[in-house]
Amino acid sequence: MNPFTTKPEKSARLFVDWEKLWPASYERRADPYTRARVILMNGTEFENVWFSHQFSRSVGDNDLRRALAELRRSEQQQQKLLAHLKPADETALEHTIGYEQLAVDLTAHLAQRVGSPDVRGALDFALLEDFDHLYRYADYLDAATGEKAEELVGRYTEIMPGRPTVAHHRHPADTVRRPMTGVQPATIDLLAANVITAAEQQTMNYYMNTAALWPEETGRRLYQEIGMVEEQHVTQYGSLLDPRLTWLENLLVHQYVECWLYWSCAETESNSRIRGLWQALFEQELLHLDIAQNLLRSREGKQWQQVIPDGEFPPPLRLESNIDYIRGILGQTAYNTAVREDYQDARTLGPDSSFAAYQRAVNRPLGHVVSHAFMQEYMDKNGRDYRFETAPHPIEPLRTRTRDNTQVGLPDAE
Repeated sequence: MNPFTTKPEKSARLFVDWEKLWPASYERRADPYTRARVILMNGTEFENVWFSHQFSRSVGDNDLRRALAELRRSEQQQQKLLAHLKPADETALEHTIGYEQLAVDLTAHLAQRVGSPDVRGALDFALLEDFDHLYRYADYLDAATGEKAEELVGRYTEIMPGRPTVAHHRHPADTVRRPMTGVQPATIDLLAANVITAAEQQTMNYYMNTAALWPEETGRRLYQEIGMVEEQHVTQYGSLLDPRLTWLENLLVHQYVECWLYWSCAETESNSRIRGLWQALFEQELLHLDIAQNLLRSREGKQWQQVIPDGEFPPPLRLESNIDYIRGILGQTAYNTAVREDYQDARTLGPDSSFAAYQRAVNRPLGHVVSHAFMQEYMDKNGRDYRFETAPHPIEPLRTRTRDNTQVGLPDAE
């Protein structure tokens, strides 16, 4: 399917009435990937809305601003609809498990599909950190409520340590990657970089807000710490995007990404009622894409093919279990850290490295790193950590369940 040459249904409208913005939520124990799709598309709409605001603030042409405002209002309606798909009785911590399952399986899926070594490297690197976040939040969920996260993730995603959280905290200079400024990126690479940037940005914002609202100190500090790691991920993924695109070219890309995602959701959704919503939103996005390409044509004299030469959709994005792939990446790269645009085994770094210096500034004393202090407290109280594993952990030091590991992924001197 090529959305640039696909006409939307005649029933598609930019704006809908209030009743249509209040759909019935998904069921309390819906398929975990239904929850994940809702989170994914909420984050995608958030990115589009804020991109549009920044675009509008950067131009002085009020006719263009009015066109953006009209498009943005429709995007805002879509976001409000998506937000109400979450059941009112699904707790913030349960929803957090959904965020991290999405981060893990979305990242793993995209990493297996992209062609760019830089994009794949960034995905594989952050994958192990989101995987570790799922483990920390799952243990906190069990400690706070007795609920087992393996039920929330449908046992599609393992719950065990990734690269330990203490090793995620890096100097900002080491979070920037090479942008896609060479040859025209493949369509899937363009899609992947934009999709993961929006998804991680949504996670960052969710944790920033949840930290302030959480009623208990350990949870507040855990959301604060992991929220800082998500900021690093947003910086990393955002730096992959092509900075040569004009605002209007970027607007076209944003709408194309949304079209592909809503189409993917409709193609892969197991819930027939929710699938109908994805299809309706896809039809709206075709209208948005048409507006974007008309603006590009009328104001810059460019055709969509100059921005996305191959408009044909690649196969749909699928959220599914990736246990074997994640285990492979974990076994190969758990000790890695980022060094400027590349990656290196942290054990080879000296005490004068930016990574080691940042660790000394932020993570000392180690007892103040709540992601690890809490885990050790949990282990001491319960005899061992909470996990859901399908086989022994691929990294031997991370198999220990009575002592939290704070060495893997750090310089030996640390």
